[in-house]
Amino acid sequence: MDVVSDAIATIRTGRPHAARTRRTAPWGLRFPAARGTGFHVVLQGRCWLMFAGRDPVPLGAGDVVLVPHGQEIALADSPDSELVDVAREMDDSWMPAPDPVGAADELTVLMCGSYQLDRAGAHPLLAELPAVIHLPRRVGRREALNAVVDLLGDELDQRRPGTDAAIPALLDAMLLYILRTWYQDHAPRSSGGWAAALADPAVGSALQHMHAEPATAWTVERLSRRAGMSRAAFSRRFTELVGRPPMTYLTWWRMTTAGRILRGDDDAPLQTVAERVGYRSEFAFNRAFKREFGVSPGAYRRQDTGSRAPA
Repeated sequence: MDVVSDAIATIRTGRPHAARTRRTAPWGLRFPAARGTGFHVVLQGRCWLMFAGRDPVPLGAGDVVLVPHGQEIALADSPDSELVDVAREMDDSWMPAPDPVGAADELTVLMCGSYQLDRAGAHPLLAELPAVIHLPRRVGRREALNAVVDLLGDELDQRRPGTDAAIPALLDAMLLYILRTWYQDHAPRSSGGWAAALADPAVGSALQHMHAEPATAWTVERLSRRAGMSRAAFSRRFTELVGRPPMTYLTWWRMTTAGRILRGDDDAPLQTVAERVGYRSEFAFNRAFKREFGVSPGAYRRQDTGSRAPA
């Protein structure tokens, strides 16, 4: 397991959605605010990205846009074009307006979609992301992300045996590559925050250990030895970059992991869940869990089971 994958897994629900749409000038699409995370890829042609607080941004073929917090944005052939609202389905997937009819001076092909998210208890790594992420396509760079985009576009263009399984898997991969690319791009010039934390050898290593082995009896002393630092220096560096002391973060991650187990289809006894996240005592686990979520683990599981029960 790794930190970025775990951060996504804690809030992902349902299946991601994607669709292609062909636009001919003049055109403009407004994507209203949503609960999930939206994405947009220019497969062919060019257009403009518009959102509050920024001047219009030109997009070219291969450019990727991620809207992590569901902010309202617009895409258009020109900043001056009239905007039409995109219809929103009940599950927050986006349905592009019908392709316009008429003569085309210029064709733009877009791939737009959304990831459904449960933002309760979202990982701070995701909360730190900007309102809009724009990753221009660059020849010779970001080849993995470019390859996933090309595969997705191909699957959406030509439905073949296995397409229904391929598209969600490719959408998951694209989200990971987008976040990986953004953090890699920002780490060299970031003096703090999660971009710097993931790139820092000592802090990044400690985070990987905590995420991979939440049941291990980690201490600041043990983590600092792994990092090759003094206890005080490690604790100070970790707190500076992550925003929480090491043991505070570890407890939060253990409870988040426990919550994910209890929300799933795993009917393991609470004692087993407690042991998976580093608690030998079910009583101590119950107390820590209630402090984080406001309810006991058993009540949390029953609430989620009720919400998933068929009507």
